[in-house]
Amino acid sequence: MLDLRQLRYFVAVAEAEHVGRAAERLHMSQSPLSRQIAQLEKNLGLTLFERSQQRIRLTSDGRVFLTEAQALLRHADRLENLGRRLGRGEEGGLCVGYVADAMHTGILPAALRTLRDRRPGIHVALYDQESAEQFEGLRQRSLDIALVRTPPPEDDSDLNSAGLLRDPLLLVLPAGHPLAEREELTPDALDGQPWIAVGDAPDPAWRDTFVASCVASGFTPDIRLDAADPLTALGLVASGLGLALIQKSMVRGTSDGVAVRELPWYGGSVQLWAAWHRVDLRPVVAEFRETVLIGRGEA
Repeated sequence: MLDLRQLRYFVAVAEAEHVGRAAERLHMSQSPLSRQIAQLEKNLGLTLFERSQQRIRLTSDGRVFLTEAQALLRHADRLENLGRRLGRGEEGGLCVGYVADAMHTGILPAALRTLRDRRPGIHVALYDQESAEQFEGLRQRSLDIALVRTPPPEDDSDLNSAGLLRDPLLLVLPAGHPLAEREELTPDALDGQPWIAVGDAPDPAWRDTFVASCVASGFTPDIRLDAADPLTALGLVASGLGLALIQKSMVRGTSDGVAVRELPWYGGSVQLWAAWHRVDLRPVVAEFRETVLIGRGEA
């Protein structure tokens, strides 16, 4: 059986890549820490670190083990927090997973305001995670509800879902761009223009998906820059570095340095879904789910 204390020691050393600094962080001396790491390696039959006089660093197996150890410790922390909340009679509180779109579209903040008004004393823990990680959290029951970009499969035996929002993508271009003066834009006008692609970094196929959607609409973007999020893309557009497709909720009220145009012939959008476990929804979870669903619609 794994010792969570030893796992925490291992993670501290792995992140610091130095036994001395890890020991300081853990408020212990180096020798006991080194012994605990050695004991963990012996129990596992696995070499986690390469050691030299200058430094200590993870082996390839150690890097894989670190990822899983960090995930296990996060789950253990959530479980401990859940137990403490139950012990305080807080109905278990709420653990909510979300993606950034749930925040800036206003769906999650609005639901949290309603919850606070109805149950001012309840504890809510928020976890910014990608969809796959949220689905796993629902299955492990470390999350109560997940707000994700894509729903779980329809035949998923554990999870249910419902669509929350369709946020249309609009064209954003520098205010001084020649195309900014046109009332209507055709696909031909956008063909070959310098573009800033707004991407979902954890998804390796996001760039191909973006280009394919443009080609299907009749133009081929000349991608000059990748932006990890819409706010970064807006700043790059305002600096005159290219055009971008950004969801409506992010450009509402935008004026400084950019122009915004609807493209009726381009059907792209960012979508948001709510997902939850099929079994044993506590009343507070069911109530919050219904509050979230009331806010669904189009941005």
